Amino acid sequence: MPSKKGRGGAVGIKMRITLGLPVASLLSCADNTGAKNLYVIAVCGIKGHLNRLPSASLGDMVLCSIKKGKPEMRKKVWQCVVIR
Repeated sequence: MPSKKGRGGAVGIKMRITLGLPVASLLSCADNTGAKNLYVIAVCGIKGHLNRLPSASLGDMVLCSIKKGKPEMRKKVWQCVVIR
């Protein structure tokens, strides 16, 4: 049963998936751009609630900074999609 509860008015229908990536979590990059570790800064489309960290799951767009990787990619904010 599709549910949009708590997703901040997300476009389209998305099944309810456990939100396992809160803000300030570290991810490993799955493409060949040269980035290795990503630090989650924010989750796009989440409005917020008192004392609740915005969290992401599969298919969500997040704002990340690269902590480990190519020097020209580091210290910048990138938009990324969680895939696995």
